[in-house]
Amino acid sequence: MTEIIVQKFGGTSVGTVERIDAVAEIIKDASKSNNIVVVVSAMEGETNKLVGLANHFSQSPDKREFDALVSTGETVSSALLAIALHAKGINAKSYSASQISMKTTDSYSKAKILDIDANKIMEVVGQNTIPIITGFQGITETGDITTLGRGGSDTTAVAIAAQIGAKRCDIYTDVDGVFTTDPKVVPNAKKLDSITMEEMLELAGQGAKVMQTRAVEFANKYKVPVRVLSSFDEGDGTLISLKDDGMENALISGIAFQKDQVKFTLHGVGDIPGTAFKILGPISEKDIEVDVIVQNVSVDGKTDFTFTVSKDDESDVKDIIEEIKTEVEFKDLMINSDIAKVSLVGVGMRTHAGIASKAFKALSENDVNIQIISTSEIKITMVIDKSLVEKAVQVLHEEFELDK
Repeated sequence: MTEIIVQKFGGTSVGTVERIDAVAEIIKDASKSNNIVVVVSAMEGETNKLVGLANHFSQSPDKREFDALVSTGETVSSALLAIALHAKGINAKSYSASQISMKTTDSYSKAKILDIDANKIMEVVGQNTIPIITGFQGITETGDITTLGRGGSDTTAVAIAAQIGAKRCDIYTDVDGVFTTDPKVVPNAKKLDSITMEEMLELAGQGAKVMQTRAVEFANKYKVPVRVLSSFDEGDGTLISLKDDGMENALISGIAFQKDQVKFTLHGVGDIPGTAFKILGPISEKDIEVDVIVQNVSVDGKTDFTFTVSKDDESDVKDIIEEIKTEVEFKDLMINSDIAKVSLVGVGMRTHAGIASKAFKALSENDVNIQIISTSEIKITMVIDKSLVEKAVQVLHEEFELDK
């Protein structure tokens, strides 16, 4: 039986009619040896254009109508790609999220997938037809359109691959694969032939923009092999593997960074049981992701409680803290928007000591001050001044010889 491969094409890959034609050739070639299911993003710049139109009338438009609007970009690109394939003699049909019954939660703009009608997709494949499915979109149980957040087409593709038992999910983008860091910051960054799912999850979560974090989580949970490769140039890309065989010698696989971060510090908080929950509980209820969390040593029953969130959530977090003032007493609220995170990621950290001290020494010698440090088994995250991000990444990339 011919195996199925899910191919996902991002906005730059389908950004023009010429690019859509090139993508159609890639699909046509792949369909000679495998059954293909395609997921597409909106054409490059289209979603931003739609957001701009909405903002013309309101800076905070109704969330239901906003999702209904910005989801239309994927509908356009899926239909155009189907037409392009028809012109090449390939059977293809475009499908919206509602047509394959991709059910999601009703958290507009950040909905989570609940279920997908795999039978519908397989029925189309069984008819020797390539389904071209809209990424980024979903529908609620009541039929309202939702969106999955920026980069949500990756999640759509991996979720479909998991649901239909695909051999692999290929993520086509405008880069050749996963690099040791952003080549725009470090020109000699090296493309990785493979990386573990665990490492990719950490890199994506800490700012690497190659794949959406939730897509990697899906791939890891449902054991879907993923390959990241370019739709512009031929190549094998980077395989995100399910095993870490042969990776023990890779001390550091990559460096990720995020600039769109905000640090909140509640100064003089009472050091009593339940305080952390009273602060973070209401934030979590709003589906706001909190990353680095630090609580200082108590002095005279008082402490400082610090955490970071995305810049997009700054206003909502301010409102939440204002609301919980009656329950959580604190002297001052300090907000710093001029911070960023830099993270070293590598499975080699499990078996090699001294990586943290080596990183701290390199940054110290180059006058990069570290405000907060957070570690896990395969990750070291440092919060620093936003203006020093590029310098820090370059220093660390050279220190750990990631170009070799």
